[in-house]
Amino acid sequence: MKTLQNSIAVLAGALVVLAFGSAQAQDQEITYNTHVGKIINENCVVCHREGGIGPMQLENYDQVRPWAPLIQLRVANREMPPYAYDHGIGIQDLEGDWRLEQEEIDAVVAWVNYGSPLGDADIVPPALDLADPTAWTFAAEFGEPSLILPSIPIDIPASGNDLWTKHYVESGLTQDRCIKAVQVKPRGDARAVVHHANTDILVPDEEGEYVAYGYLTEYAMGKFGELMPEGVCRTLPKAARVHWDIHMFPGGVGATAEGEMITNNVVEVALWFHEEDYIAESKPYKQDLRPYVMREGYENDMLIVPPNGYTMTQGFHSFDHPVRIDSYQPHGHLRMNAASLEIFYPQTGRTEQISQISNWSATWHHSHIFDQSVAPLLPAGAVLVTKQWYDNTAANPNNPDPDQWVVEGSRTGDEMSHAWIAVTHLDDAGYETLVAERKAQQDSTLAGND
Repeated sequence: MKTLQNSIAVLAGALVVLAFGSAQAQDQEITYNTHVGKIINENCVVCHREGGIGPMQLENYDQVRPWAPLIQLRVANREMPPYAYDHGIGIQDLEGDWRLEQEEIDAVVAWVNYGSPLGDADIVPPALDLADPTAWTFAAEFGEPSLILPSIPIDIPASGNDLWTKHYVESGLTQDRCIKAVQVKPRGDARAVVHHANTDILVPDEEGEYVAYGYLTEYAMGKFGELMPEGVCRTLPKAARVHWDIHMFPGGVGATAEGEMITNNVVEVALWFHEEDYIAESKPYKQDLRPYVMREGYENDMLIVPPNGYTMTQGFHSFDHPVRIDSYQPHGHLRMNAASLEIFYPQTGRTEQISQISNWSATWHHSHIFDQSVAPLLPAGAVLVTKQWYDNTAANPNNPDPDQWVVEGSRTGDEMSHAWIAVTHLDDAGYETLVAERKAQQDSTLAGND
């Protein structure tokens, strides 16, 4: 039944995209060389190339042409590039936004409807100077990492139950450093078997005993990294000890699963630091990242998804000081399929929706980083409202078994319900300054449109 339903869904989607764009194909000849090659090179080849994480290569016309109908379907349904963040709801200005523009989608759809022509051979689509697929995401912008902290080597079998490792590594820092970018990456072929790899920080107290300081960063499958805004400091303190918490799923999950044993895998966290005098010169506000669970103090112990059924969770979080929300990343497993972030303002009774993700997948975790000019500013007492939805039916293509009861837990087959949110902690003066700067920018924009 599930296979039949999926086939019907694919056929229906194909009919939609065949109808959509036919008018454009008649308006002008859209070819690979004039339109589509550039779109694919700029948005797809980063993954779909030799050594990349995509299941096929799309580096030239001969490689792209056999996959044209599937590309059309995935692009028209906004399944590719894999960046599930809804259009038209909440904040749309994001750093590292992978989504295609509508005119790009229209061009791809029309091209396939027109027969996927190559076009004029004298026109060559611009090629990108892509970095090595094993390179660090932010190396092109910031150079090589300031510090790389590897986990211990781990053997991951080809099949079996979920595995975890928890251990410590020393940072070796002799002074506090502010982080401007961070990325966690499994080495080699382990990208599909490392479910998550979280790092938190411990620091020595006055007696030399290590105590909890906070989170360094979070990694889950598909995540490329995090950027910190200017004027903030997410700190890795001197003499810090970094605690690895790595969850592995033998055999892997998703289209890139190897299904083979992986030996001596190492997970690495790479850090790019600001200059050593950044704290003294910039006097930055503190930024931290942590998981905001659905019910503070209760973790996720009330999360139950019935067989062939649905459920929803929500949580509420407020601050006794003003803050800015810098990024939002919901987390769940195979049955989670949607999430949202809202802000409730008690002074006015107004609720503002910030983000909506309606086609979430556990194989692609993204830290949705808000552009600094629009990142939500919350006065003291405003409430973050986090919501997540779960689909334990056969209609969920990620669901391995809709007949199972699903409860909160750490295994891949269990569920979780929290959101990783990066928060900059402001004081009243800083909050008022940012509010005034945005008002001035809006007034200037309005004046320019007169």
